[in-house]
Amino acid sequence: MTDGARPATRSGRTPREVATHCPYCALQCGMTLREDDTGVSVLPRQFPTNRGGLCQKGWTSAELLDHPDRLTSPLVRDTVSGELRPTTWDVALDRVATGVRAIQASSGRDAVAVFGGGGLTNEKAYALGKFARVALRTRNIDYNGRFCMSSAAAAGMRAFGIDRGLPFPLSDLGRADTLLLVGANPAETMPPLVRWLTEQRQRGGKLIVVDPRVTATARQADLHLQPLPGTDLAVANALLHIALTEGRVDHAYVAERTTGFDAVRRSVAAWWPARAEQLSGVPVADLEATARALGTGGRVIILTARGAEQHAKGVDTVTAYVNLALALGLPGRPGSGYGCLTGQGNGQGGREHGQKADQLPGYRRIDDPAAREHVAGVWGVPADELPGPGVPAYQLLDSLGTDDGPRALLVFGSNPVVSAPRAARIEGRLRDLDLLVVADLLLSETAALADVVLPTAQWAEEDGTMTNLEGRVLRRRALRPPPPDVRTDLAILADLAGRLGDAETAAARFPTDPATVFGELRRASAGGIADYAGITWERIDEADGVHWPCPSADGRDTPRLFADRFATPDGRARFHPVDHRPAAEEVCATYPLHFTTGRVLAQYQSGTQTRRVPALRRAAAEAFVELHPDLAARLGIDDGDPVRVTSRRGELRAPARLSPGIRPDTVFAPFHWPGAGRANSVTNDAVDPISGMPEFKICAVRVEKA
Repeated sequence: MTDGARPATRSGRTPREVATHCPYCALQCGMTLREDDTGVSVLPRQFPTNRGGLCQKGWTSAELLDHPDRLTSPLVRDTVSGELRPTTWDVALDRVATGVRAIQASSGRDAVAVFGGGGLTNEKAYALGKFARVALRTRNIDYNGRFCMSSAAAAGMRAFGIDRGLPFPLSDLGRADTLLLVGANPAETMPPLVRWLTEQRQRGGKLIVVDPRVTATARQADLHLQPLPGTDLAVANALLHIALTEGRVDHAYVAERTTGFDAVRRSVAAWWPARAEQLSGVPVADLEATARALGTGGRVIILTARGAEQHAKGVDTVTAYVNLALALGLPGRPGSGYGCLTGQGNGQGGREHGQKADQLPGYRRIDDPAAREHVAGVWGVPADELPGPGVPAYQLLDSLGTDDGPRALLVFGSNPVVSAPRAARIEGRLRDLDLLVVADLLLSETAALADVVLPTAQWAEEDGTMTNLEGRVLRRRALRPPPPDVRTDLAILADLAGRLGDAETAAARFPTDPATVFGELRRASAGGIADYAGITWERIDEADGVHWPCPSADGRDTPRLFADRFATPDGRARFHPVDHRPAAEEVCATYPLHFTTGRVLAQYQSGTQTRRVPALRRAAAEAFVELHPDLAARLGIDDGDPVRVTSRRGELRAPARLSPGIRPDTVFAPFHWPGAGRANSVTNDAVDPISGMPEFKICAVRVEKA
């Protein structure tokens, strides 16, 4: 902590200050928290990602620490009344342990599942994966990051042999001559990043945005491509086609640093610009202008985000943009490259250390015998006792309560009732469980269904590390302890492990001190793709974070990847031919419109936290449905009218918001609200066959005045 010599308050208590990071998105903006007689306030702090700036969510983040809705004691559902009632920790944890033991005794170890979150610290994500595989010995664990980064992760792994959102420092964006953003709206999702976009344009750079809506980011662009949702892959193939025909491919780079280009060259030969225009609606002239700007030979960066990735062909779509970047010779070139804008606060670190169904710490594959031996050795268990791979998040959630699926679910840091696709179906699956346990700081819509609710510490009440979108490992520092009857996730896992096995062994195997857990994480990740072995809390404190991979405590970290080689056996990047295919669900006479989802500036994820902050609620009070005025006129809808959006899976109801910035064949809704305005009641649960990513960004709907 950074307590210094500061004047005492009126009560005589010395104010406390601590340097930490915002609890929201993957920028992990630096901030200072200050506690005095008036409460906790947020102060600016100079840090490389945000340079003192914060968005409205960051400035108001401390308001949740003492919020009246905060959970301050465990809750257990009364078997007679059906209501959640306060209880003691012993009663709550005994009920969980008794239920878990009974279910596993009758239905097997995999009958108990775990669902984590991309906002958990590295220490908690690591401990959760270990708890599932060692204490529960279940293969059924996954997390909500499957709905966020999985397609870009899979594409990065097969092309580069490594998955890190940005393989270069964020500051490179401000120096790019050309910057292409595909399906990204940072002006609303991570506003402090826009400083780099502003700097880029002030330096004379060109910003190109690909998005079906005229977003706040698109309005800043020099060129905006507005494709039909689900056609980003066709656009990427057309851009590579133009680069080939106009001689903009870096053939020397391709020959020296890549493999597989010939197959890609043949595959994009059919994607002449006129064909892509007919499919996507993007004019040939705009495609050509984009390809020429990218092929200038200057500093060029291509970034994708959820708009390109949340599709049943998300891996192939990202791969198409990676192909384009490789053909232009961008990855590994100073100031250039391909990257992905990670979404959740620990979306990067949360997927590296064992929450994913197929992974062990260090981004190791759970079906790799050598990886199993290494991690089992650190954990002190036989490798053959570790379970095998589980199933991706949606498949796991959709199997809950079924004859062959889990009968119990433990949820940490997620709210699938609002965030999962086909959400009404998933809500029903959760209700079918014999035991639902939710650890959270507020009574989310998922927690409201639980049999046991366990109150957890907030971000300002526990130490730990986070990994931001650059692969920069940061220190989250506690300002104060949690309330008296609130525990950390590490303490909850340790206590449950003790109740499920030998208490003395569990106490040694599941430490509650986050620094101790991080030390073990370092050993477990050593030699893996995401190698944290050389990262210590002390080293992080001495600098503005440490970039992984960092295998040696006295060696350098890696803020910039791919300078000399890629993380593949031969050091070369892999091209992969990919072709456009239609959305999993196309429009028809009954459902004639395309539906897509996204975020708004003042809300975050499922809104459990931000919907409780008065200033944010005033800025974005309710769900809405965005329609083009021409479409609204045809349907007899005026601005503000209640409308119903219906798909084959469900409906949402919300006021209409008319905007000429959306395509006339497309409607949009943000996904932060529950109830009648729940956008994910409508979305498609078709998934990418490689990543398991659901198709959040397009489905067929009809719209009518409610």
